[in-house]
Amino acid sequence: MSGPRRLRYELARRVVGPVLVWAGGLASWWRGRRRQSQASPLRPPPASTRRLKGISAVHFLSGRYAEGAVPVAWVTSGSPVELLRPLGYYLVYPENHGAICGAAHRSSELIAAAEEALFSQDLCSYARTDFGALITGQTPLGRIPKPDLLFCCTNICQTVLYWYRELARRLRVPLVVVDTPRVYGDPDRAHLDYVVGQLREAAREAARVARRPLDEERLAETVRMARESCLLWGECLATNQARPAPWTAFDSFIHMVPIVALRGTETCNAYYRTLLAELRRRATHGIGGVKQERFRLLWDNLPLWNEMRPLSRLLAAEGFALVAATYTNAWAETATSLAAEDPWEGMALAYSSVILNRDLDHRLRLTREMARTYACDGVVLHSNRSCKTYSVGQLELRRHLADDGYRALVLEADHADPRAYAASQAETRLKAFMESFETTSGVSRGRVRV
Repeated sequence: MSGPRRLRYELARRVVGPVLVWAGGLASWWRGRRRQSQASPLRPPPASTRRLKGISAVHFLSGRYAEGAVPVAWVTSGSPVELLRPLGYYLVYPENHGAICGAAHRSSELIAAAEEALFSQDLCSYARTDFGALITGQTPLGRIPKPDLLFCCTNICQTVLYWYRELARRLRVPLVVVDTPRVYGDPDRAHLDYVVGQLREAAREAARVARRPLDEERLAETVRMARESCLLWGECLATNQARPAPWTAFDSFIHMVPIVALRGTETCNAYYRTLLAELRRRATHGIGGVKQERFRLLWDNLPLWNEMRPLSRLLAAEGFALVAATYTNAWAETATSLAAEDPWEGMALAYSSVILNRDLDHRLRLTREMARTYACDGVVLHSNRSCKTYSVGQLELRRHLADDGYRALVLEADHADPRAYAASQAETRLKAFMESFETTSGVSRGRVRV
């Protein structure tokens, strides 16, 4: 890695980025004061959001200068990145990039470019967005550094394996795959040994590409910090057990950027300590994310990145607060499995045990537990056209939840392809769903047996 490029990268990360972020944050704060609408059914998001924007901006700005300055890895969201941080890698998450493109309403044009290049419409919309960006060179981030290494873990789905194989072919860079067989019940000894062996092999290849040895002490410290990251994130989510909930799951979809992109760093942990303190203050003072919270909902599956604002307003206008999501919970659920005493086995256990790598019985138990813990009145199951792994079994989940007395709606859409979402039809179904919580007597609310 060249000296001048490394200097430019460090200047962007440590000097230019923070200054630009400070100036942008000040301007954003002023615009927010001037434009805040009193008519919104939602309260302003946590003030920490301004700091989040700064952290994200610095991370993505430094990425523009990472190529040739530090080793760069493109990784799946479920990858054990604790292996890569001690080796100095800058990490790019194509799925995270797909979410950003969706939220910025840029995914449609990139998906169209991928389909024109003969990528199937049945492929995950994150993958199509990613290939579209690769083909066109267009991205709302300005520039994405080319990878020196592709790091893929199969714990979220099998699509990522073929996605990354195609990336490796096009970009001509090495691909490391960590295979985590699907877990039924709990991972056994043979399973853990199999994954640990792959982690050690992946670490050797990552070290070879980075041209530096892996320091076991730094690895253990990174795993410790990643555990703290996940625990802090879980505590932030848990503040929504308060009534009214101090923020919404729509907010948490945005605030999960550090736990995905910066997990295992002090930047991530410091941010969530700040956010946690603010959320606890809001809970103590009865400040809710929804101004008039009447009913509480659990969300299953990925969010609709293109429709976050209209959906949040539609629900909040009727007093419905989305207080929890199985998706955001995924980065907190396995936190205690990470162990610095044996980082290899801790990573093998944690990354094998994520929700998408478990059986349907586990998903049902988890969904029921979350619905009880957050005192939910109903559940919205996003039947995600792009994510078959997450959507399989939702009709069975709905049946069991109905038996437990929860109202449950299956909503057909896609996390990043707006063509799979019919806004008017979805709004009609959501309104009918919300009306079903009301009774003619006006006495009974919340959970009912259906």
